[in-house]
Amino acid sequence: MDLSIGEVAERSGLSVHALRFYEREGLFANPVRRLSNGRRVYHEEDLGWLALCTKLRSSGMSLAAIRQYVELARQGAGNEPQRLELLREHEKHVEQQLSELQECLDVIRYKVRVYEDHLARGEADQLWSPPIQAPSQSNEDCHRAP
Repeated sequence: MDLSIGEVAERSGLSVHALRFYEREGLFANPVRRLSNGRRVYHEEDLGWLALCTKLRSSGMSLAAIRQYVELARQGAGNEPQRLELLREHEKHVEQQLSELQECLDVIRYKVRVYEDHLARGEADQLWSPPIQAPSQSNEDCHRAP
């Protein structure tokens, strides 16, 4: 079934501008066809491919890496180990991001508990006391900071 750029935008959640950008960057597995009047024509498979590309992009994969993955996919069978390696590298990157975000969440949850405790005891006025010495980057300092 042929889809217009507007239909793809609506169904994918991407803007028309973003779809044109993806096309310019060569991120579609199959080249976007055009009618004789220049209008773009998409297919159902393009929606699945866009869903994958947007997840890769929103998880931090570079356009160059996505482009490399697309090129390998376009070549067809025979390069699956290279595609797998690209995905494994990105998987490690995402796991590292998640670990860093978990550390951030742990600090935020700690601070929420501190504020809740101080507020419950009526001691909220004691929460802000600027440090006298320059703070370091450690998590321990994050726990002590206002």
